[in-house]
Amino acid sequence: MDCILASTSPRRRELLAHLGYRFDAVAPQVDETPLAAELAADYVCRLAIAKAEAGHGLTDGKRPVLGSDTIVVLDGQILGKPKDAEDAKATLARLSGRSHQVMTAIACAHDKGTSHKLVVTDVTFCDMSPAQIQQYVASQEPMDKAGSYGIQGLGGAFIRRIDGSYSAVVGLPLVETRELLEPHI
Repeated sequence: MDCILASTSPRRRELLAHLGYRFDAVAPQVDETPLAAELAADYVCRLAIAKAEAGHGLTDGKRPVLGSDTIVVLDGQILGKPKDAEDAKATLARLSGRSHQVMTAIACAHDKGTSHKLVVTDVTFCDMSPAQIQQYVASQEPMDKAGSYGIQGLGGAFIRRIDGSYSAVVGLPLVETRELLEPHI
């Protein structure tokens, strides 16, 4: 095996496999509570680093461990996974017709320490009618997604444009992941 992925996300597993790496996966437990007055970029980087380092602690330490976290940010506020269908509807109504940022941080814990990168992608939603929002939420796709949408699924039909890395919006920026892992494999 080339590396270890500190994630149970099927999307991250699929994207890492696209890079051709052979990997095992571990599921480290990390407290994801934001710190007081913590900026969104600092928060997502801290979580990626914590996941990589916690994952490294679960292994023999001989292979690099990749940790990652993705957040959706609108007007400086982190939009997490919805609590319920009403929360998902409210989030999608806020995103409708607007641009927001998706921040994905990746970190690689290895025998010499931990390195990380942050990838920020601007995403613009088209205008969504209340009926479209209702129908999308009824699909259940938004229920386990940061920002209440998945660009790689039905949610992609509401994305007018992106400026940045598509794979980072899905959950793992391919170029930056390769650049981060390559020196340690």
